[in-house]
Amino acid sequence: MDDAASEATKFRFRRREGGEPGWARGLLGRIRGLHMRRRWRWLTYAALALLAALLLFWLLFARGLPDAKSLLDYEPPLPTVVRDIAGEPIYSFARERRVQLQYSDFPPVLINAYLSAEDKTFFSHHGLDFPGLFRAAAQGIMSGQTPRGTSTITQQVAKNLLVGNEVSYSRKLKEAILAWRMESVLTKQQILELYLNQIFLGRNAYGVQAAARAYYDKDVADLTLPEAAYLAILPKGPANYRPEVHMERALERRNWVLGEMLKNGFINRAQHDAAVREPLGTVQQRGSGYSNVGGYYIEEIRRRLIAEFGESAEDGPNSVYAGGLWVRSPISPFMQDHAARALREGLLRYDSGKGWSGPIAKVDVDRWQSELAVSNIDVDYADWTVAVVLSKSGTSAEIGLRDGSTSTLSRSLAMLVDRRTGQPTFDSLKPGDIIAVKPEGNGYALRNIPGVSGGMMIEDVHTGRVYAMQGGFDARLSSYNRVTQAMRQPGSTIKPFVYASALDNGMTPATIIVDGPFCVWQGGNLGQKCFRNFSGGGGGAQTMRWGIEQSRNLMTVRTASQTGMERVVRTIKNMGIGDYQPYLAFALGAGETTVERMVNAYAMLANHGRQLTPKVMDYVQDRSGKVIWPLNWRPCQDCNRADWDGKPMPRFPQAGRPVMNPMTAYQMVHITEGVIQRGTATSLRDLDRPLFGKTGTTNGPTNVWFVGGSPDIVAGVYLGYDQPRNMGGYAQGGTLAAPIWKAAMAPILKDMPKTPFVAPTGVRMVRIDRRSGRRVYGGWPSDDPRSAIIWEAFKPETEPRISMRRDELAERAKEDSRTGGNARRDVSRDFAGEQGGIY
Repeated sequence: MDDAASEATKFRFRRREGGEPGWARGLLGRIRGLHMRRRWRWLTYAALALLAALLLFWLLFARGLPDAKSLLDYEPPLPTVVRDIAGEPIYSFARERRVQLQYSDFPPVLINAYLSAEDKTFFSHHGLDFPGLFRAAAQGIMSGQTPRGTSTITQQVAKNLLVGNEVSYSRKLKEAILAWRMESVLTKQQILELYLNQIFLGRNAYGVQAAARAYYDKDVADLTLPEAAYLAILPKGPANYRPEVHMERALERRNWVLGEMLKNGFINRAQHDAAVREPLGTVQQRGSGYSNVGGYYIEEIRRRLIAEFGESAEDGPNSVYAGGLWVRSPISPFMQDHAARALREGLLRYDSGKGWSGPIAKVDVDRWQSELAVSNIDVDYADWTVAVVLSKSGTSAEIGLRDGSTSTLSRSLAMLVDRRTGQPTFDSLKPGDIIAVKPEGNGYALRNIPGVSGGMMIEDVHTGRVYAMQGGFDARLSSYNRVTQAMRQPGSTIKPFVYASALDNGMTPATIIVDGPFCVWQGGNLGQKCFRNFSGGGGGAQTMRWGIEQSRNLMTVRTASQTGMERVVRTIKNMGIGDYQPYLAFALGAGETTVERMVNAYAMLANHGRQLTPKVMDYVQDRSGKVIWPLNWRPCQDCNRADWDGKPMPRFPQAGRPVMNPMTAYQMVHITEGVIQRGTATSLRDLDRPLFGKTGTTNGPTNVWFVGGSPDIVAGVYLGYDQPRNMGGYAQGGTLAAPIWKAAMAPILKDMPKTPFVAPTGVRMVRIDRRSGRRVYGGWPSDDPRSAIIWEAFKPETEPRISMRRDELAERAKEDSRTGGNARRDVSRDFAGEQGGIY
C-alpha cells in the first residue's frame, strides 16, 4: 500500500515533456481567459501606461533634483565684516547685502504681512496650493502664457535655492516636487526662516533685515505695521515699487497688503485704517552705512583674505564674499585719520605751484552718468568731489556731478597752469574729462590731484599690529598701495642696519671712522668707483655716532667695506628688508624695498631685535564665531574677567625669534635718537619725547623717507612718483618726509606716556665726549642736545679705555665759549635735511 501511495504521489508532480505542471497550466488558462475579456485587457494596458508615464515623469522632472535635506545645512551667502581695534564694524565686503536672522528674531507683524501678501495658507498646506495651481494653470492655458505668481512660500524657497528662475511649466513641476519634499524634511518655521533671509527686496538687500536697513534705516524688530506691509510687497518685483519712481503704485500695493491682513484677522479695523493713512516713509538710498576709513588698509585686508580663503562661494565655505566672516583688525580710526590727512596735505604741499596734472579719467559724454557711477572714481578729501566736463563755452563749463545734477565751472576758477602744455587749464578741458572740483560760490572751482604720491604706515613695536596704512592720495583714484606694493630705494634709512652689522663685528658707537675719499676697484669693465657725500667733501675722522646722525655716505661705505658686505646684506636680509647682492651701493640704499618692510625693520630695532610680522588682521572668525585664522590662535583665559581673582595676571610670552643681538639693536636705537636731537631730523625735536629715526633720500632725488618712532609705535613715510623721476634738488627726507611724519604723529603721541627706551640686560651706559668718543669721568651729560658729554651704550668690555683729562675738558669748554659751542662745526648745520643718497 505504501508503494502504491508513493507511485500516486510521483504521478501527481510529473510534468509532460515540454509542458507545465497541471496546477500552473490551470492558472495560465484562467489568466488567458481573463485577458480575452476586453475590460481586463484595457486595465492591463492602462497600468502599464501609468507605470511608463511615471517613469518618464521621473526621468524628465524628478531625476537629478537636489536633495531637500541639503536645506537643513543651507547657509546663505553672507558678507564679510571688518572690525576695528575697538571691535566696531567699519567695512563690509558684500555683493549681496544680507543679515541672517533666526525665526524667533522676526516680529509677528512682519511674518503676518508676508503671509498675507504671498501665501495666507502657508501653515495649513503641504507645500502646494492645489486650488490656486489649477486655477492659475487654467488661466495660463486660456491666455497662452506661462502662469506667474502661483507659487507658495515653500515653492519660492525651492525656486530661489534649488531650481532657478527659468519661466516654464517644467520649472514649475520641479518646483512643486521639491516643495512637497521640503515640507517632509523642514518645519514651517525653518522654511519661513530660509525665505525671509534669502528673498531679494531691491537696493541690493537680500532678506528682510537688510531691507529694513536699506528702506527704513532700522532693524526688523523696530518696524511699524505700514513699514512691514511695504516690505511685504517687494518680492513680486522691487523695481515696480521703488519709492523714488513709483510712489503711488507702492502705496496702493502696500494698502492692499494691509487689507489682506485685515481679512485674515491679523489686524483689526482701527489698526488698518491708521496704517493706510501713513505715508510710505522710506529713506533715501544710501551706501553701506559704514564709515569710510582706511581705503588702502581695507583693500590690503581684502587681498590677504582672498589669498587665504578665496573670493566666492565656489572657492569654499569661508570665502570673502559669501562666507560671512568676521575679521578683527588692529586698524585705529584715530591714527588712520591723522596718517591719511598728514600724507595728503604733504602731497598737496609739495605739488602746489607745479600746475594741473591733467584729468583723472575720461568718459563718454552721452553716457556720463552711468559710466561715472560704475567707475567708482571719487575723492574723499575735505569737500572735494569729482565731476565730468559736459560742455564748454568761452567763460564757463557745464559739469555733471555724481548725483546726476549739473553745475558750472567758471573760467576764473580753473586758471591753474597745465603742466603738460603750459597753457591755462580751462583751455585744456575737454568734454568727457573727469576732474576734481570743490564747491565755491554758486558753482565749483577746479582742484588738482597731486602727481606725486607716497605712503605711510604705523606699527606697534611689541606685536607688529598695523594701526594705520595710507598708500596714496585716495584709494578710489588708485588702488595701488605704495606701502605694500611699491618697491623703492630706501636711501639712507638703510644705514642703521649697515652700522648694526659693524657693531656686531667689533665696532662701537665711539669707533673713529674717516669721513674722507673712498674708492673701490670694480674690475676691468667697470673701473674704479668713488663715493661722495651729499654735499661733497669730508669731515675727517669722526665717531660712528656722528656719521649716522649726519648721514655721511663716505663713512657708511667705509664701514661696510671694513665689516664685509656679505655680513651687511645678511643683516639686512635677517631684518626682512630685502635680499641683496654684496655690493657697496646697497649700503647706501640702492636696493629696493617697501614702506611696510622698512617700518617693520625699525620696529624690530625698537623691539630689541626680535622678529615681527606686520599684522593687518588679528584673527578671523567664521559665521558661527569659530576662529579659523591664524591656525594656532588660542584665547587668553581669564583676560576678560570682571574682577581680579587674586592670581597673577595672564602674561603672553615674547613672540618672534631674535634676528639681531638685543644689545646691538638698542645701541642703534640709542644712536638714532641723536638723529632727532642734533642730526638730520631736528624738526621733530620739539615733540619733546624719546624718539628715534632716520631720514633717507635717494639719487636724483627720486625718493624721500623718514622712518622712526617711540618705544611703543614706529611709523614710516615715503614720497615719490609712481614712475620715479627727479623731485627737485630741495627734496630731502628731512624737509619733506619728516614734517609729514610730525603732522601725523604729534596728535597720536600727545596723550601717550613719555616712556624712555629701555636697555636690555648687559648694556653698559658710559659717559663719553660726543666728538672724540673718549670716556669722560669729570663731567655729566646735560639736557642740551649739543652737550659735549653724552651717555653712550656699549656692550660689555667694549667701552673706551682712554679717558679725557679735566684740563682737556676745561680747554674744550673755553674753546666752545669762544665759538658759540661750535669749535668743530657740526656738519649738520651744513645740511638743510637729509644727507643720504646714491652717487
